[in-house]
Amino acid sequence: MAHQSPMIAIPKKTTGDVDWTAPIRNLIAKSFGENPDNYAQECQALQRCRQDAVKGAGSDMTGRDLLYKYFGQLEILEMRFPEIRVNFPWNDAFTNKLTTQTAIAYEKASVLFQIAATHSAIAASQNRSDPEGLKLAFYYFKTCAGMLTYINENFLHAPSTDLSREVIKFLVGVIMAQATEVFLEKCIDEKKAPALIAKIASQSASMYTSLSEEVKDFMGKGIFDRNWITLIQIKSKHFGSIAQYYRGLVDNKAGAYGEALVRFTLAESLAKEANRSAASFSALFAHVSPTLPADAGPSISERTKVQLQLSTDRKTEAQRDNDLIYNAVLPSADALPAIEKAVVATPISIQEVYRAPDVQNVIGADIFVKLIPLSVHESASVYSEEKAKLVRKEVENAESAEVEVRSALEAMGVQAGLARFKAMAEGSLGGEEEIPLDVRRWREDINVMEDREGIDILLQQMARLKETVKTELDNISRDLDVESRECETMRVKYDHLWTQEPSASFTKSIRQDLKSHLGALDAAAVSDQQVSMLWESVKSDIRLLLSPDVEDVFRASAQRDAPSESLLDLDIGAEAHDEKERIRIRQYTTEIEERLGRLKKIAYERGEVLKELKDKIQADDVSHLLLLNRRNPGAEQSLFAAELEKFRTYQQRLGTTVHNQQVVLKEIQGLWKNLRDLAGRGPGAKKWDERERRKKDTVRRFSNARDGYMEVRDGLTKGLQFYQQLTDLSSTLTVSVKSFITDRRSERDRLVGQADIQQRLAVPQTPAEKPPLPPPPRRSVPSLDSSFASMNLQGSQNPVSPPPKPPQASYSAFPPPPQSINAYSNLPPPPQQPARPAYTNPVSPNTQSDPYASLGAFGSQFSTPRAAPPVPRQQTHSASPQRQSSFSLPPPPPSRPQYAANPQIPQTYGQQAPPPPQSWRQYPPQTQPIQQGSQYQNMPPPPPPSQGHDTQQYYQGYGR
Repeated sequence: MAHQSPMIAIPKKTTGDVDWTAPIRNLIAKSFGENPDNYAQECQALQRCRQDAVKGAGSDMTGRDLLYKYFGQLEILEMRFPEIRVNFPWNDAFTNKLTTQTAIAYEKASVLFQIAATHSAIAASQNRSDPEGLKLAFYYFKTCAGMLTYINENFLHAPSTDLSREVIKFLVGVIMAQATEVFLEKCIDEKKAPALIAKIASQSASMYTSLSEEVKDFMGKGIFDRNWITLIQIKSKHFGSIAQYYRGLVDNKAGAYGEALVRFTLAESLAKEANRSAASFSALFAHVSPTLPADAGPSISERTKVQLQLSTDRKTEAQRDNDLIYNAVLPSADALPAIEKAVVATPISIQEVYRAPDVQNVIGADIFVKLIPLSVHESASVYSEEKAKLVRKEVENAESAEVEVRSALEAMGVQAGLARFKAMAEGSLGGEEEIPLDVRRWREDINVMEDREGIDILLQQMARLKETVKTELDNISRDLDVESRECETMRVKYDHLWTQEPSASFTKSIRQDLKSHLGALDAAAVSDQQVSMLWESVKSDIRLLLSPDVEDVFRASAQRDAPSESLLDLDIGAEAHDEKERIRIRQYTTEIEERLGRLKKIAYERGEVLKELKDKIQADDVSHLLLLNRRNPGAEQSLFAAELEKFRTYQQRLGTTVHNQQVVLKEIQGLWKNLRDLAGRGPGAKKWDERERRKKDTVRRFSNARDGYMEVRDGLTKGLQFYQQLTDLSSTLTVSVKSFITDRRSERDRLVGQADIQQRLAVPQTPAEKPPLPPPPRRSVPSLDSSFASMNLQGSQNPVSPPPKPPQASYSAFPPPPQSINAYSNLPPPPQQPARPAYTNPVSPNTQSDPYASLGAFGSQFSTPRAAPPVPRQQTHSASPQRQSSFSLPPPPPSRPQYAANPQIPQTYGQQAPPPPQSWRQYPPQTQPIQQGSQYQNMPPPPPPSQGHDTQQYYQGYGR
């Protein structure tokens, strides 16, 4: 629906200023004997509280809270100053007539009227299309009715019209009718049963009809707004139509088609009347009423129009169906049964409103809480001490009773021995009883641990970790050995051209860590063996503990291992005597158990009574009574006695529990003495003792197994932690070793390239070893002199004798001389070694550092320029046959693969070689082998070409 039904809000009273300060100061000075100046702030707070509540607040939640607070303070103020007199001016809410009273009750009634008016305004302003708004509207209409009802019941002689009993009663009826209307709207929106809706609508129509009759008594007095009267009359017809409409739906569904058609006709007739009145009301409702919404006229007109349309359509359909199908007899409207009414809204009392925690928080503490006479404080303290004495006495009695029972039962041994005699009474030694509590707890704990992660799984995990660590450490050792062999192999191969440092100086710390890890691994193997042996020793008992057979073990331990008796030794009379004895024992144990149960009930009852007594005493407060009787000193003792008498009932109940306990305890003592005399020293007792011994042995067995299990689990946990840490250390060491080996191999590859280049430059091949050259390309053949000049690497600085001239056709395939010189100029220089002789690079010093790029240029210069067939790498140096034949590598020394020069160098090594560089001539003739081991130790290795850091610095960092 586009519009919601308009609701009536009660108008608020108006008031003038009130002076609380002067009367309160006079009372403080006269009645309390204190300085009024000490309570100036409290007086100002009360004055401001009234000002905010009745003059500055609006009709919303904030205004509601301010009124709640002021009324709460008035309640407390009236108890403290019952004789106070203040002029309270209030204007009537309907007639605007000023009425002034000095009684604080008049102020309270007026404030309650303001609260009721605020609640009605909050309810009327809610958006009832929202479920939360509808709920709030229903609640505040009911609280408004509760406030008005409280005024009517407690303030009999009203000095103003708005507080008179007739006006308040009429307002309660209006508010409750509107609350019922809100509930009806909720039922219609939720599509409840038509029968329920008809009952609620009938109740609403009845209430509005009664109000339209009652309002006639106020006609001509100018009390209520005429718009109220018109709206009430419209709603009485409107809800009567709704009631008839939904009851017609019920009758139609039940097959009473005639009655349904009549009700639809009545609904249409009432809807027409309501619609006519609403249309007239909407046309005349031009002014803005403070108690009605601005769209009250159009809203009620629209709702009555919709109801008229529904009733007319339904009546037409029912008339057609009855004429064509049912032909039911139509009863008269007066003969129809009355529609039942359902009361769905009742007022909420002021006590229920003020009990809410949020309302108590709004009220806050008493403003004049400090204003209590000293005599009242002293009297209250005396009373509190009397209550404390009473509580202490009862608590001591209760504790003494508990100690008495516990000591008596422990002295007799009832708790421990009762199970023994019960087993004897059953004719067995309890072999069928369950597993002991401790063993059952051990079993559950071990079961949980095994389900989560069993011992066998932990052993497998530890074995896997151990094998992983062992394999990783072995791989580290093997990789280090392989790297060392590769380095020494290159050293033997290239002799003095190999400048890489030995691996031993760099891997010393790595091998120390490796040795330490291997030693820790061997030491941990001993602990693993101990854990495995311990597990093997307790595994069978643990398996038995976790299996269902553990019950059979305890059952077997409880059975008596008695030797088989002969039939001649059987005593029939003894068996009969034992049976009678067991029956008597069973009777005694049953009676003792019943008495023990009574003791527990008595103790529980005593505790509950004591708790109730403490709560009652804690909540007891007689300060207000002391304030009222502060001028009657003789009444204090009688007042205390009367108030303490409230706790007499609790004291009597506690005394009864103590007496009953003593009676039951004496009965148990007698029964227990008779039971022990009967069964304490017979053959059954001996059987019980033997059974207990065997049971304790079995429990001890599983206890030892459980302790061993926990030790194994603890050891495995520590072992897994150890191997996990060792795995992490091994992984870190593996990463370091791989990085080290990678750097060494990169450095070695670079040095191999340099050494190969130096060998090619220094040692030419013989012409006989050269393979035949490919056929030359079709081009002009350069002269032989220019070809040899292009292959002279030293230029004119180091002239050498030309080699023997080969056949002319063998050199015709070489490229022009400048290409050969440019290719060799890209070769990198050998590393500078100040402490040992070295070859001087004959090429330019400004060379590139990548040996592979130089080799590529050197190898491709003879094939790529003119698409000639590829020349083998052995022919690339054929331009210098004399050098290739004279620089042959010496054989490695037989005993020491060090880096010193071999003295057994052929004489042709110096004859055929070109003149050495200038740096060679600075060394004396090598008459003895040169100790070059120290030279290589002092010489830093060159950095690898692919790394951006210093290799020496990296190894030193790992060593740290």
